[in-house]
Amino acid sequence: MSVAGGLVLFAVIWAMCLFVALPLKIRSQEESGKVVRGTPPSAPTHPMLKQKVVWVTVAAIAVWIPIAAIISYEIISITDLDFFGRWGDGQYG
Repeated sequence: MSVAGGLVLFAVIWAMCLFVALPLKIRSQEESGKVVRGTPPSAPTHPMLKQKVVWVTVAAIAVWIPIAAIISYEIISITDLDFFGRWGDGQYG
């Protein structure tokens, strides 16, 4: 895997982890009883973005390392995923 490929893989994993973490432990303004004028009642009071970014980065690194190793050392290659025998002609590997 190239450096650019590794960075793209990390960015995709990081973004997926962020989208999973964003709605966790959110308390809306309506639930806290303090709705700021001009905002919807469902807006979060304290989204804890800095903490979530740190934890998402740690989680993304923990997920990225084994995936990058599997790809780099070719533990699983694209031809291993040929369930229907369509890549047997050497076109993809």
